[in-house]
Amino acid sequence: MIREIVDLLYPRRCPLCDGVVDWGGLICPVCEKKLTYIEEPFCRRCGKPLETEEEYCFDCAKREHEYREGTALFVHQGAVRDSLYRFKYENKREYALFYAAQTARFRGEWIRRRRVEAIVPVPLHKNRKKERGYNQAELYARHLGRSLGIPVIRNWLVRRADTRPQKELDRTQRKNNMKRAFKCKKNIVQFKYILLVDDIYTTGSTVDAAAKALKQAGAQDVFFVCVSIGMGF
Repeated sequence: MIREIVDLLYPRRCPLCDGVVDWGGLICPVCEKKLTYIEEPFCRRCGKPLETEEEYCFDCAKREHEYREGTALFVHQGAVRDSLYRFKYENKREYALFYAAQTARFRGEWIRRRRVEAIVPVPLHKNRKKERGYNQAELYARHLGRSLGIPVIRNWLVRRADTRPQKELDRTQRKNNMKRAFKCKKNIVQFKYILLVDDIYTTGSTVDAAAKALKQAGAQDVFFVCVSIGMGF
């Protein structure tokens, strides 16, 4: 009943076109038909879609990652890119429910096969979170954990450096920007398999830095999932 009243007063918006969706829905029918989820062939390490039947994308073929494997829902372009921009910078927090629902639907089995024991959202620095008012990765992780029945731990990993936005940097600068950006508050050996959650994956510098901190604190394997990812070429 409370949910019905809230939806009536503050109707949900479609995460793609931002129009009002029907009661109980998460996306408008027109936009839902436009969505294209990542399917094979894709990189066996980061999950970027590929145009040919290669095992790894151009990036993963050249370097090692701190994480074990990753996956994503969409290619970061067009309406999805615009949706995530609004989610991240225009206070469209409600989009998180749609992203999480679709991740559970299309990547839930992938996550279960990795025996994930805990979900950790990629944290924002406290200054950035105070400015924005929320951490978009944390919202996404919270709904995903609830859908999959996996605990979400949001205070293990902290961002100790208020780094420049990755979108402003080239590949080399992104890697240097994230060095020693994260730390774990305590030892986490009670969980061997951790799933990192973020909104966007580009070069992997952020995920690598976060995964390294988790492994140094005792995690055996770190996986990741995100809403969108770049092409693997």
